[in-house]
Amino acid sequence: MQINASSIQAHSAWMNNSSHNVANVNTQGFEALQTNLEESSAQGITANTSKSERATDLTKELPEQMIAERGIEANARTIKTYDDVLGTVLDLKA
Repeated sequence: MQINASSIQAHSAWMNNSSHNVANVNTQGFEALQTNLEESSAQGITANTSKSERATDLTKELPEQMIAERGIEANARTIKTYDDVLGTVLDLKA
């Protein structure tokens, strides 16, 4: 479950950075942010943010936001399923 929680945090950071890029697309001198998700055996999934070498491309930002949203949803469903199964096991033991 810790891996799912870290993945939700990483996908949220990705979504926040993408939203920040879209909101500032017309800001003069704005440097876009780039987010890379990496797997770590100790921490699950981590998001590494850096300045992007490219300008904000709106045709790429929307699909990235959709992927981040689906990642959050999938991990939240996994946690919910775990909670449901644990509740069932506890009901059987009671």
